[in-house]
Amino acid sequence: MGPCQPRFHNFCKSKFGQQQRRFNPTWFNKYENWLEYSISKNAAYCLCCYLFRPEIGEQASGEIFTKNGFSNWKKLERLEEHVGSPNSAHNKVVGYCEDLMKQEQHVQTFFNKHSYQDRKYYRIRLFASIDVVRLLLEQGLAFRGNYLRILRFLADHNEDIKKVTVKNAPGNNMLIAPSIQKDIVRACSIETTNAIIRDVGDALFSVLIDESRDASMKEQMAVVLQYVDKNGSVIECFIGLKHVTSTTAISLKEALDQLFSKHGLSISRLRGQGYDGASNMQGEFNGLRTLIMNENECAYYIHCFAHQLQLVIVAVAKKHDQVNSFLNVAANVVNVITLKRFGDTRWGSHYGTLLRIISLFPHIISVLEIVAKDKSNSSEQRFQANYLIEFMQSFDFVLSLYLMRDILALSNKLSQALQRKDQDILNAIKLASSFCLKHDIDVPNMNDIFLPWGRSRRKARKISNMHYFQVELFFAVLDLQLQELNNRFNEVNMELLLCLACLCPNDAFAAFDKDKLVRLAQFYPKDFSPIELMALKTQLQIYIMDMRSSTEFAGLKGISDLAKRMVETKKDKVYPLVYLSVTLALVLPVFTATVERTFSAMKFVKNELRNRMGDEWMNDNLIVYVEKDVFNSIDNESIAQCFHNMKSRREQL
Repeated sequence: MGPCQPRFHNFCKSKFGQQQRRFNPTWFNKYENWLEYSISKNAAYCLCCYLFRPEIGEQASGEIFTKNGFSNWKKLERLEEHVGSPNSAHNKVVGYCEDLMKQEQHVQTFFNKHSYQDRKYYRIRLFASIDVVRLLLEQGLAFRGNYLRILRFLADHNEDIKKVTVKNAPGNNMLIAPSIQKDIVRACSIETTNAIIRDVGDALFSVLIDESRDASMKEQMAVVLQYVDKNGSVIECFIGLKHVTSTTAISLKEALDQLFSKHGLSISRLRGQGYDGASNMQGEFNGLRTLIMNENECAYYIHCFAHQLQLVIVAVAKKHDQVNSFLNVAANVVNVITLKRFGDTRWGSHYGTLLRIISLFPHIISVLEIVAKDKSNSSEQRFQANYLIEFMQSFDFVLSLYLMRDILALSNKLSQALQRKDQDILNAIKLASSFCLKHDIDVPNMNDIFLPWGRSRRKARKISNMHYFQVELFFAVLDLQLQELNNRFNEVNMELLLCLACLCPNDAFAAFDKDKLVRLAQFYPKDFSPIELMALKTQLQIYIMDMRSSTEFAGLKGISDLAKRMVETKKDKVYPLVYLSVTLALVLPVFTATVERTFSAMKFVKNELRNRMGDEWMNDNLIVYVEKDVFNSIDNESIAQCFHNMKSRREQL
């Protein structure tokens, strides 16, 4: 701030007698603290006298230097006359101006100096409150009662905090009100989310969505972003929980749009959608998938593989009589013995239960015998126990147990790594026979006529045991599994997945196929132009020779390791189109485990005792609780600044 002094202006000339005269810019050097020039009026003014004109009246040349303007360029002495003596009106107002320009002379500065100690104490009090909030959020604890108790604990163990908190804090600025607690939590949530969004940047990403009811029976939609960070690592981050009053596809789309708009995310950067497909809103999610793909054709939908495979087992159990009967018996055993129960959408729950039945078989039989003999049990319970003992000690049950174990082993491994060596019927029979001999269970001759357990011999069909177990049980179950898998994995998804599998670096890039990788790029017309597709073909040829000849890329396990190594060795810059393909492969959502973990956290944070939590309050708590690692990277200063930017406070930082 200061007088207007256009030193390099081409000043206009005015005629004075026979001479042309103009303003001399060197005058600015002599009178730099008050002289200013108006280009529009071609006149000079005194800034100081203009600002304090009421105090000088007609002194110091009256209104010439304040209103009319001085333009008599031949009478330079008028400038000196305006300045006058040391006690002149002009010099007094110059002093006023200098005081105005000095921050230490301001009234606000005076009060700020006076309240420096208050602000210091306020910062200690605020940072102590933030530390208490950190602890409660990270542990998912309730604030009522705990907040004050922990704050007092801090005060008892830190004299600096004790001096400025609780009883020693100003009555109108104690920072213990519920509204203040909520504002601090809100600031923590905002800073955590902002850190995630900054890390995403302009990267491509996928969205993982699921829904569940909270403790107050409200439908909540959780949204997780999956992206590849600057280090080549695949990151999944929870960005928010949205209460949906209506579960129609349009309502879900509106909720997602609001969340994207809130965080500055563009749907044009979306490259994948992932839902578990087993929720109450499966049909609505199908509609949501369509609405999103109408806006962005490259946002491919992938049904969570783990749930797909688990639901295949459920479908097979419902369609095959003997498998259904076997699983029902196994479920009854679980209920009687209180083993871990089956879950239709829980990964490997059937498989794990069958393994426990095999390993605990003699103990299960012993417990069932105790239940059958205990007269205190009801007749129905004793009958059920006797039935289970008899059926479990039959070869049919044992073979079914091992067959389903092998089939479920395949699905269980697929849900984790999508690979497993097939088991055959002979191996299953061998294992079942060994188990039966160990537990004194009769093993039938595989060439004898098959006799159904518990049925009359006269009505038995003329087929061998081998034919029945191999064709009508093993092959039938495998056929049903294949049918379900084909129904659940559509052609587009399968082609997409087969193409991206060619990026796998295992065994010296044995799966590499240039044509399939070019086909993979064609699935993403927004990311690969026709010219870039041609460049990709050449780049892939050089890339694969480089990878196979480089020791740095030997022994990699998985596409994720490949992405990290490419970033470490700067190969992502050398082969940008290949790295883009790797990124697209990694952001494609295959599993939705992170969303399920979010709901597990939600049930912990909003439990039966805290079922009146509001939606925003729960969302703020949950973001910090789920994303602890991100939250721990944020310092108290950033949270305090966000807290103050939310609204005006009684004290300033």
